[in-house]
Amino acid sequence: MKRVNFCVTFAVCLPLTALGCTTAFAHTGTAPSRTAASAAAQSDLPPPIQTEHFVLKPGQDVIGRVQIVRLKPHQVLSDVAREFDVGYDAIRHANPKVNPWLAPVGTPVVVPTQFILPDAPHVGIVVDVAAMRLFYYPPHRPGQPQVVITHPVGIGRLGWPTPTGVTHVVGHIAHPAWIVPRSILAEHAHEGVPLPRVVPAGPNNPLGQYAMPLAWPGYLIHGTDKPAGVGRRVSHGCIHLYPEDIKQLFRQVPNGTQVRVVNQPYLFGWKHGRLYMQAYGPLQDDKRPWKTNATLLDRMLTHHLIHRLARANERIDWSRVRALVATPKVVPLPVSGRGLVGSGLQATLVQNRVPKGSAWNGKSDLPLSTAEFRKIMARYDASLKDKREVQGKDKSADPRGSGPRAARAS
Repeated sequence: MKRVNFCVTFAVCLPLTALGCTTAFAHTGTAPSRTAASAAAQSDLPPPIQTEHFVLKPGQDVIGRVQIVRLKPHQVLSDVAREFDVGYDAIRHANPKVNPWLAPVGTPVVVPTQFILPDAPHVGIVVDVAAMRLFYYPPHRPGQPQVVITHPVGIGRLGWPTPTGVTHVVGHIAHPAWIVPRSILAEHAHEGVPLPRVVPAGPNNPLGQYAMPLAWPGYLIHGTDKPAGVGRRVSHGCIHLYPEDIKQLFRQVPNGTQVRVVNQPYLFGWKHGRLYMQAYGPLQDDKRPWKTNATLLDRMLTHHLIHRLARANERIDWSRVRALVATPKVVPLPVSGRGLVGSGLQATLVQNRVPKGSAWNGKSDLPLSTAEFRKIMARYDASLKDKREVQGKDKSADPRGSGPRAARAS
């Protein structure tokens, strides 16, 4: 079995011309050429690593590994996202030069399956709305290692933000009916797409098959009838997951579990003797002056990380930090130590298939017609002008449309 390691230099090709980043992919060691890698049989490549369940070592705050796959026939970025349990926005930002809907077979796709844990207690559920990702820390006995389970989520769109703060799970509802809030009824009526007062349980219910109401009135963690919207700002404030992920979480999370929602667009973690930074970028309605107020970033550096920097005699390269603030890359990148650009981001070329241990079986049970997909995407693009997704004029518009309209329940 061949192990092909890539140095993905585009991930650190920030607007720093002195760094000399010029290629999309550079190889380290004796990795084969791009053409040779394309021709390599899937069976010759290592299997993908598991992306949802991690056993933490003491002090560990970086989990997973960035992977690379090559597109199969009829496969698009959203297919790879669900296959590896990442969100749509994340895989788009990790592959800014790949057409999300029309990329040719064999196109290398960076799968952002490495994460810095949010700066929050490892208790219950932690949701980082900036990362659009959920982290669940199940209870564990003293002396046993902490486990973290992570999944991508969809969050509230502009005008309907997902609140931040601390709450808890108050119930479990299998096959929920959706009691549509009056505000959403009015919104849909205004758009010419009226909704019934109650949407019964079934394949067309925006809540999906499972829901966990929170102590915040009207907010839930739930599934969706349109998985293509996971990892986007498309809900009316609720937190929704892929159908397979909410089914699993529904069984794992007991009532009373704490839920902490944070908004941390820039995260720092320690790996291999270096400080790493994961930059998602602020949401459009995050008005904090991240680009001009260095104090905001200083607060994200915990005493634990400062101590590690001092002990390793490492210094932060603030020019790299500022570059990532200006151009978020969604994957963790080193911001201390020498030789950053020369070594690049290490990623492994793996088989393009569902990783072992994943909640998804690889089969979509919620198909969308082309017409429905296009109609939903048209509404999504018209209502959401998030600067994180729209960088200049996007010439790679989705010909099929996408995104669910998961809604807040009463």
